[in-house]
Amino acid sequence: KALGMENVLQHEQELTHYAMEQLQSVPGLTIYGPEAARRGGVISFTLGDIHPHDLASILDQQVGVAVRAGHHCAQPLMERFGLSATARASFYVYTIKEEIDILVQGLQQAIQIFSL
Repeated sequence: KALGMENVLQHEQELTHYAMEQLQSVPGLTIYGPEAARRGGVISFTLGDIHPHDLASILDQQVGVAVRAGHHCAQPLMERFGLSATARASFYVYTIKEEIDILVQGLQQAIQIFSL
């Protein structure tokens, strides 16, 4: 059965709004980019002083969540923000809210592991 791009877009927007709300509850987490209404299903962030590559490893090992870490082929933008890297979570038609909850739990675990 065809999903239809309108349904895909709606699902992606709902997930992005939900993720932005949930991520804002994580102490020390900084989200980069526009508000949820003006972004696609991608959220770039940093968590305190944890290097994004270390954060990506912890999320993978502790809770099985894959995020990308690095400059995401956007070095000029990273320079503008004064960053060497960010972590980046992305959402699409196959993502469910429970996976976002697991991401947030993993971020909370990272805070404990790194004693932030």
